[in-house]
Amino acid sequence: MRQRQQLERSIGIYQELERSLEDGVTLIELGEAEDDDASVAEGEAMLKKLAEEAERRSIEALLSGEADGNDTYIEVHAGAGGTESQDWASMLARMYMRWAEQRGYKVSTLEESPGEEAGIKSVTMEIKGEGAYGWLKTESGVHRLVRISPYDSNARRHTSFASVWVYPVIDDDIDIQVNESDCRIDTYRSSGAGGQHVNTTDSAVRITHIPTGIAVASQQERSQIKNRAIAWSMLKARLYEMELKKREEKANAEAASKTEIGWGHQIRSYVLQPYQLVKDLRTGTQSTDPDAVLDGEIDPFIESALAQRIKGGGPVEVADLD
Repeated sequence: MRQRQQLERSIGIYQELERSLEDGVTLIELGEAEDDDASVAEGEAMLKKLAEEAERRSIEALLSGEADGNDTYIEVHAGAGGTESQDWASMLARMYMRWAEQRGYKVSTLEESPGEEAGIKSVTMEIKGEGAYGWLKTESGVHRLVRISPYDSNARRHTSFASVWVYPVIDDDIDIQVNESDCRIDTYRSSGAGGQHVNTTDSAVRITHIPTGIAVASQQERSQIKNRAIAWSMLKARLYEMELKKREEKANAEAASKTEIGWGHQIRSYVLQPYQLVKDLRTGTQSTDPDAVLDGEIDPFIESALAQRIKGGGPVEVADLD
């Protein structure tokens, strides 16, 4: 049913674009026949807008990967640097929440570790919506912030790092076999809001898959049983995403753009001072309005990264931002 709905939606979009093209061409032809410059100009404006819409839809139409239509998990982890990096991780998490809300997606926080003074050490969110993983999958990597730190009494410029990891929520009909003997299961007290129960019960669950080193955690529910079930689902999703990535690397030979994230694999820089610029280090896409970007307007970066990845383009050589 989901495949049918996706096909019907795609056909509907194509037919809508086709009708708009015919309307624009007809308007121009009628305007030229009657020497009506206003109609010609209106038709040309319609075609220009249509070309922009077609370009955007072409990226969406290429989201045909095995899990691109799925919901997604997204993890944000603060890098070294204490409060400054933890505040940056919080800003990034808010950016993705705002992006998801603008698309009508539903966001829920599964696990969050607050910073000592401000921000967060890490957070795991689930974003539910058609194509959530497909749109966000190129956001995995290290994001860098350059600004005058509000936590520095000497008002010095600081560079902070945070890593983002995106992996798909897997369908119930996908069977992922995980041996419990390969996993270590830890329980602990939740660190977020939740009242007295949170402070007295070891309801949060962390599962570590020893062969791969993958660790997931959930503290969303008050019940340890429910958190355990969520954590198992997250672990299976991570293992599934890892297998998908192996297939992509083998099929596309694009290892440089799909290697495991590390502090040397920066994908985007956000400069707030002394000038304002957000620049993607893979595609060269940039914006001089970082406030808008941090408020969720990241579609241009996502679309250009998807286009480069899907069409097989190599990374763009760009100067490193300081």
